[in-house]
Amino acid sequence: MDARTAIPGAVLTGTLLGAVIAGLNLPTPGEAAPVVAAVASVADVVRWDIPVVRNESVQRFVDLFEKKQPDRMALYLKRSGRYEGMIRAKLRERGMPEDLLYLSMIESGFNPTARSKAEAVGLWQFMATTGRNYGLRIDSYIDERRDPEKSTDAALRYLQDLYNEFGSWNLAAAAYNTGGNRVARIMREVTGSSRGKESDFWLIRSRLPSETREYVPLMFAAALIGKEPQKYGLDDVERLLPIAVERVEVPASTRLAVVAAAIGVPAEELREMNPQLLKGATPPGKPVQVRIPHGRGDLLAANLPTAEAEPLEEQKAEPVVTRSHRVSRGESLSTIARRHGTTVAALQRANDMGRRTSIRAGQVLRLPA
Repeated sequence: MDARTAIPGAVLTGTLLGAVIAGLNLPTPGEAAPVVAAVASVADVVRWDIPVVRNESVQRFVDLFEKKQPDRMALYLKRSGRYEGMIRAKLRERGMPEDLLYLSMIESGFNPTARSKAEAVGLWQFMATTGRNYGLRIDSYIDERRDPEKSTDAALRYLQDLYNEFGSWNLAAAAYNTGGNRVARIMREVTGSSRGKESDFWLIRSRLPSETREYVPLMFAAALIGKEPQKYGLDDVERLLPIAVERVEVPASTRLAVVAAAIGVPAEELREMNPQLLKGATPPGKPVQVRIPHGRGDLLAANLPTAEAEPLEEQKAEPVVTRSHRVSRGESLSTIARRHGTTVAALQRANDMGRRTSIRAGQVLRLPA
């Protein structure tokens, strides 16, 4: 968003937009790319609440996902299970098209800790300035761009504002990527007005920056596959389940490891539930809300005053490695960890991965004992 991502930078960080575009040799679009089909042949099978186009530009990305990058799409479909319900519910509450869900897919691949080379962060790839403008706390202790719920609320407010300005979800999506001022200027130059209709994106497309030209086609391609994965050989992807959580107020300067000990869950699990807490602890000053597994609030209140984290040296002890696992398509570190009775953190340490979570099909991982 906000014209912050050079395509090579997105490739380095694993965000979907740049990585996918880099896989294609894209021609410069004509002045008015023709719309081939408004809802294509899927209209009678699935429900659409944005006017989906299936033209040559969209089809190139569909073919790329299906034939050249199925493992990448399988990973993003797997992650979608964790956040799709939450995002759709918030879109419904605001009366916004639920298919805007796929904008998050092309921004981050549903990775709440995704970071671009230009320092855009989170499910919706907010720049710090825009995030703060929409109410997100961003400092050295907390980065709410990484908070799935709060960043989604901010992104939907931003998208609604863009829609109110441009009168079109296609133009709003383009402005989300490259900035509203640029889209408004180009619209005025081409159509005489900054407000327009959905087809105006195709009319101004050739005047937009290269990644913005492909932004809406890529969103449509992600939606086509996301709604009917069985048509593209992705029906066997096992999607992650949402995590039932509750928010509780935790005193300032409290380590998440102490909170985890109080409620009887692994510290790494709690850190994964609270990616917005950058230092693995609540900040100094005043209490803040922390997400914990649903139903553990009373346990926390009873045990936190006397809870102690496991000794630091035990938390960081290197596991003994005795087994291996070959990654199958669509698997994630969390599903592999659950299958083998270990944790994501232990897998990362065993494979010298640091905090990196990206894996690929065919890769062999060492398993901790």
